[in-house]
Amino acid sequence: MPFINTKVSVKITDQQEERLKTELGKAISLIGGKSETWLMLNFEDECKMYFRGDNESPTAFIEVKIFGVASGAEYNRLTSKITEIISDNLNIAPDRVYIAYQEIEYWGYNGHNF
Repeated sequence: MPFINTKVSVKITDQQEERLKTELGKAISLIGGKSETWLMLNFEDECKMYFRGDNESPTAFIEVKIFGVASGAEYNRLTSKITEIISDNLNIAPDRVYIAYQEIEYWGYNGHNF
């Protein structure tokens, strides 16, 4: 039950969104037991974002929420891959990308909790 929320200061075209969807779908498998099958994605583009006191350069904030827990090594691999995906597809410099992780103990789906 992973969820990836992507907020960026740039415009995302339909083609870019499709590539992001596909690549993030593959990347989530870097976390053991996670796959695109249960992945939910959200894309918010053209957000007014300030980083280091300015909004002159493209910026991204990515939230990754998972049901359960993952290891530090898994998060490191996923951080590297998400940063690469955002940088390659949206031309956002790696040092302008923040990624936050949250492990969820209770996750509801289809009227029930896991």
